[in-house]
Amino acid sequence: MVELSQDEFERLVTDELDALPDDMVDGLENLVFLVEDRPEDGSLDLLAVYDGTDLTERDRYGFGELPDRIIVYREPHLAACDTVDELRDELHVTLVHEIAHYYGIDDAELHRLGWA
Repeated sequence: MVELSQDEFERLVTDELDALPDDMVDGLENLVFLVEDRPEDGSLDLLAVYDGTDLTERDRYGFGELPDRIIVYREPHLAACDTVDELRDELHVTLVHEIAHYYGIDDAELHRLGWA
């Protein structure tokens, strides 16, 4: 298990977001990334969640709407990884996975592509 403070973990998340390809992140609008310790149920099974309306389901959206959210859970990530390098890799996969949901890619397709 990796041990990192909230600030250190948030810096890693930011670093991994910055390292994602431009064509993946340039289309993100009205979306915020948040870090929380654990999901509401307290489990360590869920690494992150996309909370919003994906692009394929939007009609009129964005003006006056609260932003969609990708919430990355710190404690489940730390519990799942033994090294900081492993944590970086897991964060990368997690961010790609959740951003894919924003673009309307479901879990079945993510499994097929190797991102789930």
